[in-house]
Amino acid sequence: MYVPTIDDLVTDFPQERNVLMAQSRSFSVPIALLAAGALFLEILDGTILTTAVPAIAADFGVGPGQVSFVLVSYLVAAAVGIPATGWLSDRFGVRPVFLVALVVFTAASLLCGLAPNLSVLIAARIIQGLGGAIIVPVGRLAVIRGTDPKDYLDAIAFLTWPALVAPVIAPVLGGVITDTMGWRWIFFLNVPLGIIAVFVGLAVLPKDTKVPTGRFDVVGFLGVAIIMVALTVGAELLTADVEHRGLITSILVGIAVIVTAFIIRWLRTPGRIFDLSVLRVPTFRVGNSSGSIYRLVITAVPFMFTLLFQVSFGWSATMAGAMVVALFAGNVAIKPFTTPLIRRFAFKPVLIFSNAAGAVVLASFLFITADTPLFIIATLLFISGALRSLGFSAYNTLQFVDIGKEQTNNANVLSATLHQLGMSIGIAVAVIAISLAPSFAWAFPMAAALFLIPLIGAAALPAGGGDSALVKPGKEHPKASLKTKITMRK
Repeated sequence: MYVPTIDDLVTDFPQERNVLMAQSRSFSVPIALLAAGALFLEILDGTILTTAVPAIAADFGVGPGQVSFVLVSYLVAAAVGIPATGWLSDRFGVRPVFLVALVVFTAASLLCGLAPNLSVLIAARIIQGLGGAIIVPVGRLAVIRGTDPKDYLDAIAFLTWPALVAPVIAPVLGGVITDTMGWRWIFFLNVPLGIIAVFVGLAVLPKDTKVPTGRFDVVGFLGVAIIMVALTVGAELLTADVEHRGLITSILVGIAVIVTAFIIRWLRTPGRIFDLSVLRVPTFRVGNSSGSIYRLVITAVPFMFTLLFQVSFGWSATMAGAMVVALFAGNVAIKPFTTPLIRRFAFKPVLIFSNAAGAVVLASFLFITADTPLFIIATLLFISGALRSLGFSAYNTLQFVDIGKEQTNNANVLSATLHQLGMSIGIAVAVIAISLAPSFAWAFPMAAALFLIPLIGAAALPAGGGDSALVKPGKEHPKASLKTKITMRK
């Protein structure tokens, strides 16, 4: 199966080119689609329950504050489980680990839907989060392991849309399901989808992908788990109505800082759960240090828009959710062009543009009021969605282009851990910006200022960073030297 890009549609011989391109792919499209679908389910489940909190609280006869633990438990479990996936994939192989994770996620979803009380629901969400934690990095590893750098842009394109689309449509979808079928169906719908994914995985995943591995780094795993739990819970407490939340958050962050200092020293020894030497690769370092801040901001933005429309403008939840869908429209509209744009202009210019333009668009909401024409608001949201899709695709691809095959698993797990952390604290950053701003509108330029961090990182990227991923199959790189071209012609 071959999905053509825009570049392919403007060649002189599109049919012949499509055949050559399909034959030259170094990754499996069915596996990429399977991983993307599983990733979509995992991210969706991490965010979709937000609008169902009042209904769950009413069903169980508890306060909304208590139901917040249903959301936090999933994020914490996902944060804890991710660091172990690299060792599990090496020890048992991608196929069994991915399939078991899908079964766990699906069974836990059924248990969530059948939960008779809040305690059972929280326990089931923890199990579901652990299954989801394994799905994400293992699914991505199944796609990128063995993929040639020239195919990274196409391969990562399949894995980018779930992370962009799911957080945007989750509030609307969760509200519609809750209002029409009841909140339990948010979980029940996962069951048939999970079963389908298991059968597809049995059909397309390679059977023997085990590699030699040492003993599991228990100390490193526990240390990283403490850091992830402390930062994730601390971030979520900032969004909850909990007494002394500031003090509790400060204590948790302090614990995370102390443990981080110990773990960094511990991880310097080879064979630990992470090999931090991979951060010496400039493209991986920029893709994850700057990229994590970028992901954090674009995770916070939909939440901020929703609150602006409901709290400041006085719109209904339905109208606010419908307007935020313009972000999703921008994501989808630009997607066919992201790969051609990155190949045309290279990673560094694209990242500089997406960060700078994203900051300008987000800051412009300082001047948006309830009287602003809806068309203008929708247009700004559409542009914001297009920019976040472009930047997200570039960061997701850049991080792996210079990683050797022997480092792929380690780089993948470290990246997934940082990604999860950024997603987990994104909402907290939005809450902090809103609470510190002199008015709601000023929260947007404050959040936009965070784009300066990845912007500086993008500017520091070497000029040719990631160029190995820009070569199209059957074509020379546009920046190839004259000597290279002459050699190829000979």
